[in-house]
Amino acid sequence: MLVENIMTPTIVIIRADASLAEAAAMMKEHNVGCLPVVEDNEIIGVISDRDMVVRALARMPHPEDTSVRAAATHGALCCHSDQTLEDVARLMRRYGVRRLLVLDNRNRPVGIVSVGDIASKGHDRKLAGEVLEDLCSIKK
Repeated sequence: MLVENIMTPTIVIIRADASLAEAAAMMKEHNVGCLPVVEDNEIIGVISDRDMVVRALARMPHPEDTSVRAAATHGALCCHSDQTLEDVARLMRRYGVRRLLVLDNRNRPVGIVSVGDIASKGHDRKLAGEVLEDLCSIKK
């Protein structure tokens, strides 16, 4: 099965200079846990709900005064829509991530794929379980 068959095709982006409070509101509104971060019309990274808690709130307790840039993971890890679930799972395991930005054949963002997508939409709970097992063993 290919990534394009299970990815979440809706991409909600956020500006790097937006506040963490704005990012949290966007995540809630769109029911997503990860937002690509854009600066000068280019994706410079991603911010996840986990990034916001672990990197920002633990050190900077004022989300309305903290920029997304301060907590984002710079250099977004990506896959392509025509890759297999096994390829994507391998990337997730290697880099210790739960989500990947999905690009089309022109390298434009077209979606996000998560471990949850592999389990629920990809119907491969065994593969998803292997990724999660590896992620749980990584010390961050």
